[in-house]
This record gives sequence, structure tokens and C-alpha cells, in this order.
Amino acid sequence: MTLHVQFVTLGMMCAGGLSLGGLFDVYRVLAGQLKIPGWVKSVLDLVYWFVGTLLVFALLYESNWGEVRPFIFLGLGIGIIFYFLLFSRPTVWVIKLIIRVIVGTVRFLRRMVVILIFKPVVILYRVLVIILGFLLATAMFLYKIVIQLCHPVWKLLMWLLRPLGKWIRFPVPAWMKKSGQSVANFVRWFFWPF
Repeated sequence: MTLHVQFVTLGMMCAGGLSLGGLFDVYRVLAGQLKIPGWVKSVLDLVYWFVGTLLVFALLYESNWGEVRPFIFLGLGIGIIFYFLLFSRPTVWVIKLIIRVIVGTVRFLRRMVVILIFKPVVILYRVLVIILGFLLATAMFLYKIVIQLCHPVWKLLMWLLRPLGKWIRFPVPAWMKKSGQSVANFVRWFFWPF
């Protein structure tokens, strides 16, 4: 392995250490902000180390075809220390800012949906129920008035047609008389209290 390849490998491992530090901060801040349970944290730990291992081996393969040397761990350590000394606080601040912006945007959108869609639908439903209730009450009131006004006319018509019933006799089957009596009783029960 040439000296040039070794310096490239060291630089790539320093970049890998920086990346591992950044991934760790992203993972740490998200886990703290989302308040996830302990077993999920264990799964996320495994995912972090799996992604970190893949990243390091991909960088190692690109720089020196996957040969593991002691200075590789030195490069990773230098990158991680350099990251935590210089970039950790700004990265954590930016991640928290992004989380706040996303949470604020989601709350704003949810509030807009409630204000612009749900509340008008609820108000429209209530107004429609009030209007339909008023129309139904008006229709029932008019119906009762019409029934009460027609009742004397019905009695008069029945009184006038009573003599015709004596002259015109049609043979009516018993089942028809019985069902007619049932319908008459139902109609009388439904309309008579007025």
C-alpha cells in the first residue's frame, strides 16, 4: 500500500468519523425528542451501528479496497473527536430547529384543516338541521291545520252520502271488510286526536 493510498484512507476514515458523529447526534436528538420506549431505543441502537458499519466499510473499500490497518481506527477516532469538538452543538441546534419547524408546520396545517374544513362542515350541518327542523315543524303544523279544517267537510260528506249507501249495495267479501276495518281503525287512530 502506497503512502498516497494510506493518506487517502486516513482522510476517508476521518470523514467516516465525522459522519458517525453526525449520525449519532441525529439519532440521539430524535430519540430524545420523540420520547420513544426503551425497546425501540435498543432496536434503533442496532440500526445505528449497522448503518455506521456499512458506511465505514464502504469508505474503506473505496479508499484502499477494504484492507484494515491500525491507522484506520486512528482516522475514525480523529474524525469523531473533531466532530464532537467543533460540529456537535451546531448540528444538535439545527436538528432541533428542523424538528420545531416540522412540528410547527404540522400543527399549523392541522389547525388550518380544522378551521377551513371541519368547522364549516359542522356549522353547515347544524344550520341544515335547524332549517330542516323548522321546515318539518312548519309542515306538521300546516298538516294538523289542514286535517282539522277537512274534518268537518269529511263529516258533512259522509252525512250527505249516507242515503246513497242504503240504495246501492255491493257484495263485499268478508276479508275485504276486515282489512278495510283495520285500515279505517289505523287512520282513525293516526288522525283522530286532532
